[in-house]
Amino acid sequence: MLSLEIADCCKALKISQNMVENSQKVTADSHQEYLLKLLKLEIEHREKTRQNRLIKNAGFYTMKSLEVFKFDEVTVPASINIDYLRKCEFIKDKSNLVFYGNVGTGKTHLATAIGIEACKLGKSVKFFRTAALVNKLSEAKKAKELSGFIKQIMKNDLLIFDEWGYIPLDRDGSQLLFEIISECYERKSIIITTNIEFSRWTNVLYDEQMTGALIDRLLHHCHLLIFNGESERMKNSLIRQG
Repeated sequence: MLSLEIADCCKALKISQNMVENSQKVTADSHQEYLLKLLKLEIEHREKTRQNRLIKNAGFYTMKSLEVFKFDEVTVPASINIDYLRKCEFIKDKSNLVFYGNVGTGKTHLATAIGIEACKLGKSVKFFRTAALVNKLSEAKKAKELSGFIKQIMKNDLLIFDEWGYIPLDRDGSQLLFEIISECYERKSIIITTNIEFSRWTNVLYDEQMTGALIDRLLHHCHLLIFNGESERMKNSLIRQG
């Protein structure tokens, strides 16, 4: 009966029902200590719930951990270190990260893992495969909802554009992507994963002047990580064949 009354109070105060369960588990030597422990558990529960919500809303295709990622074959610029990436300091700096290397070398893994770490720090993240993002932008433009869609994107602290350049874009798609990069300039952080060197981005975006302007905005505050290894998928496939 008492538990039901506590539950009703929690509902009225907009406190999670987790408080009801914890009220029966917590032990303390004083009323104040008991209350403090309950409140701390509620804060932890809310923080975990918020982290899970941010991770779910980010739209990651898979869950990847930073703990298991090996940096052995990744060239990290001297201006930063692994701890800088783990703590997502680049978001505070409004800086960008570009991951360049062959297919299957771990670029998406690291981008996803850093994105998840950002969510754990309370940052709002959105993960896109670049071609899929351009399709969504095009659909929003046709539906006359482009402005609203871009506003929703810009509410995030970090945007991840995966597989940049894997699929060539038409002129309209390139312009829409340029608009997003311009909106983010010195306001939001971006992570891009690509296997296309900067000199060949014109082949993807089809406009030399716009490509130059886009690269200029992207690289003004940017850290370039080079992925030097072989494709992990290819190596695992060869191991299985062997």
